[in-house]
Amino acid sequence: MSLIKQKLKFSEKVGYALGDGAANIAWRGVATFLFIFYTDVFGLNPAVVGVLFLIARFGDGLIDILMGVVCDRTNSKYGKFRPWILWTAIPLGITLSMLFTTPNLGPTGKVVYAYATYLLFFLIYTANNIPYGALMAVMSGDDKERTSLGSFRMVGAFTGGMVVQGALLFLVAHFGNINPSIDVQKLDANKFHVSVSTHENIKNVNIKTTDGIALFSWADAVKDSANVPTQGKSFSMEADKSYAFIVSGEDHLEAKNISIIDQKRGYSSAIYIMSVFLSLFLMVTFATTKERVQPPKDQETNLMKDLKDLIRNRPWIVLLFIGILFNVYNSIKQGIVVIYFSHFLHNQFLAASYMVGLMLASIAGAMVTSPLGKRFGKRDLFIYALIFSGVVNALLVFCGPGDTIPIFTIGIISEFGAAVFPTLFFAMLGDAADYSEFKNGRRATGLVYSAGSFATKFGGGIAGAIIGFVLAAFHYNGQNEVSIQGAVPGIIMLMSWIPTIIALITAGVMALYPLDQMKMDTITVELNNRRAKELA
Repeated sequence: MSLIKQKLKFSEKVGYALGDGAANIAWRGVATFLFIFYTDVFGLNPAVVGVLFLIARFGDGLIDILMGVVCDRTNSKYGKFRPWILWTAIPLGITLSMLFTTPNLGPTGKVVYAYATYLLFFLIYTANNIPYGALMAVMSGDDKERTSLGSFRMVGAFTGGMVVQGALLFLVAHFGNINPSIDVQKLDANKFHVSVSTHENIKNVNIKTTDGIALFSWADAVKDSANVPTQGKSFSMEADKSYAFIVSGEDHLEAKNISIIDQKRGYSSAIYIMSVFLSLFLMVTFATTKERVQPPKDQETNLMKDLKDLIRNRPWIVLLFIGILFNVYNSIKQGIVVIYFSHFLHNQFLAASYMVGLMLASIAGAMVTSPLGKRFGKRDLFIYALIFSGVVNALLVFCGPGDTIPIFTIGIISEFGAAVFPTLFFAMLGDAADYSEFKNGRRATGLVYSAGSFATKFGGGIAGAIIGFVLAAFHYNGQNEVSIQGAVPGIIMLMSWIPTIIALITAGVMALYPLDQMKMDTITVELNNRRAKELA
């Protein structure tokens, strides 16, 4: 059957989608929760975390290119790309768990452990994600079928992201429950004196009412000179020592309505469970997919030629910069969400509902990308989506802590447009691989797709650095309530107009992309004719 006419089975598309569902359990878990875990739970300085993200991801991004070369030269009975998905399934789950494990170390030891585990995680992630992305380009030779596969992939990705972002905080609450001693004394109609204690030393706990409505302030103002009432407090507990709060805003309050969570134990246990599902999903992807598109039979293995072809591949060069920029945009928005809801809206659990809403919008956006791409072409649709998502996102700057509905509405609408970016991007990398084969008679699919992983990681690293430097500029300390409140203007900036500026810049760069739909139709027909002659 002609590759251009070969339609993939629904089951194979779903199997492939599970692979990005697994990857996003890891990626979204790290992008959304690792920054606040490092600062508020592990106790690292935000600027230190920002530098870690930038250096580690840039260095690992360079390894992506090497991994692309390795993939193109892998020959096994399973193909070039599928075996790597199998080989890395379990190691990726283990290294993700290590990121959210907090050994008892000093300040320097913590930084060393963070660097070592972070680098190891992304090394394994690279060995998994480069082959996974390249597999998409060799499952079918039809560029429109790849766009459809890209939509399935993004539905899987956003579903995996929705699982981790929607469930993780509740799993943290479940596994982090320390069953403390709680005493509640009523002071007046809606004010209570609450004292808590535990028989353990716990480095970082979070106290709030189960519905997240009541406001907490320290009964002893010496603990916090500003003593700003907030919907919960984060602090460290010493064994058998009492901590007292004045709680207001609820008419009826009992001990059973108050939760105290050990965030360290909660995060670790929750991530361990997620890691098991990650590994299982990757094994299903390996078992259900097939490689069909092969390099030209007379193509010689020549790394220098592959690299020269890559450097002269203008669509690939443009996509490399586009990938970095839109990942900076998405990663800033993801990385600041939990901090924004925890310290601006003072309701961390509400962040889970918000992120589920974003994921549902992302799934809807991914599902309509394929028909919209056929109507407008990939390049033009990409530009429209960037402008739309960025402008809408800027409206968050006008929202206050009580504007829950506007915040949800703006975030969901913006995310609907943002879902188009990765869906189109990975399909367009397949187009860039086709362009190289069309122009040079050579194909290095893994090397071309290394741009996707490099852009994702380096863009995420830049985003992490931006978040870290902005928060550090506002003297943010995740374990000190006074410094947290002083950093709120920076948190709002990161949630609203800073990502918008990046989106608009990205739209300008996207205008340089040379492959419109007419050009791609020509390339697809020509390559199909060449492959038919080889098979004849």
